[in-house]
Amino acid sequence: MREKAIVSWSGGKDCALALHEARHEFEIVALVTTVTAGYDRISMHGVRVSLLDKQAAALGYPLDKVVVSQACSNDEYEQQMRAALNRHRRTGVTAVICGDLFLEDVRRYREERLFGDGVRGVFPLWKQPTDALARRFIGLGFRAILCCTDTTVLSHVFAGRSFDSALLAELPPGVDPCGENGEFHTFVFDGPGFATPVACRAGERVLRENRFGYCDLLDGIEVP
Repeated sequence: MREKAIVSWSGGKDCALALHEARHEFEIVALVTTVTAGYDRISMHGVRVSLLDKQAAALGYPLDKVVVSQACSNDEYEQQMRAALNRHRRTGVTAVICGDLFLEDVRRYREERLFGDGVRGVFPLWKQPTDALARRFIGLGFRAILCCTDTTVLSHVFAGRSFDSALLAELPPGVDPCGENGEFHTFVFDGPGFATPVACRAGERVLRENRFGYCDLLDGIEVP
């Protein structure tokens, strides 16, 4: 019998690739995503919940939305996430699949502040070269679009673009190919495991906090 696991899910490429790597070893019972109250969008990524719902349905997994406030503190986040983990632990879940790549402090935070009590973190992509991971993601047939950039390191014009070989070639020096340092975030709309693509298109670009450039992804015609 396979170990039961949930996936720490942002809708982006790293968690999608981690799911792809883990789904044959683990029994995946849910995708767990933090959603910001009042905005109805994925926290940090800014993607509409309507697209998140369609993404989970296309992948065929239940979606557990962990709602946090707009001014969410670390304490609130930890409380809400631990409550979600405890719910799943009571159903037999013993692992959380994470898409973290190399940030030691992020992994340590998860392991020390969130996991425990019989639930462990699993990091299928840990310390793999990010340039190779980016190419592997594309080569497997995944398709994603950039939904947010940190404009201090990557221009807002990249928001709304497809995550493909052309984009990788245009990334400025110092920008991680997987955006692991927060340079950009993505939304995956097709690839291995998807029953059908999630039809979406790039909408308005908006700058928030004079730093983060979001592209509002809309339901509709599939991204080319």
